[in-house]
Amino acid sequence: MQLTGFDGRLALVTGAAGGIGQALVRHLLAAGCTVVATDVAAIDVAAIDVAALDAATTLAGRPPAQAARLLPRALDVRNGDAVTQLVQQIEAEHGAIDIGVNVAGVLSGTRVTETSDAEWRRVFAVNCDGVFHLGRALAQVMQPRGRGAIVTVGSNAAGVPRHAMAAYAASKAAAHMFTRCLGLELAPHGIRCNIVAPGSTLTPMQTGMWADEHGAERVIAGLPEQYKAGIPLRKLATPDDIAHAVMFLLSDQAGHVALSDLYVDGGATLRA
Repeated sequence: MQLTGFDGRLALVTGAAGGIGQALVRHLLAAGCTVVATDVAAIDVAAIDVAALDAATTLAGRPPAQAARLLPRALDVRNGDAVTQLVQQIEAEHGAIDIGVNVAGVLSGTRVTETSDAEWRRVFAVNCDGVFHLGRALAQVMQPRGRGAIVTVGSNAAGVPRHAMAAYAASKAAAHMFTRCLGLELAPHGIRCNIVAPGSTLTPMQTGMWADEHGAERVIAGLPEQYKAGIPLRKLATPDDIAHAVMFLLSDQAGHVALSDLYVDGGATLRA
């Protein structure tokens, strides 16, 4: 099945410098979108392998991917005014934003008794406030048009307690519920809001938690000392695995999917 609904569309992605963000930007470009790729610092265009995309899309009988523009922008999602200003600027200069994806996120691995007020606020400022800021800004421009799709990349930790990750899990749970509430408000206007909840994914955020070269094996097998189940599929997700799920929820083929959360974790949370 070929996913449709991307040709000529304008998409805005936060956290585009990370593993999942970069993968998603590549897929959106290949599908024909113009992509505003944002991160705290402007993303390095060289990190998005447009040359490889050109070859792949040409072989697939599509125009070269570089014909779909990549617009890197610096954006701190913690700053609500900056988010609103960027959305308004992009709309004024490049047209209507039809697709928005929250990927920006930070990790925290401290026990509750060791979590400072500053650390709690740091995690919520990106993982929760950032999702609110972009959701609000996009709702303000999408609602009058009566079209659009928004996906939040959250975490399976939003639905399952995690040892020494209370700030992270709580912030992701808040982002999930905000996205569903936003979706409830926007659905009557033809705008779909959904969530992709990844599990352990092969990104720097994941590998940064490993103590040695056996980190992947331990995550796959499970961590009983942390009360964490293993991964039934016996492998970690790749950034492309997560990006594919996001692309589906953004596509015409998911045209009747709203307020849903899609767990992409190899069965680790033992739920749909």
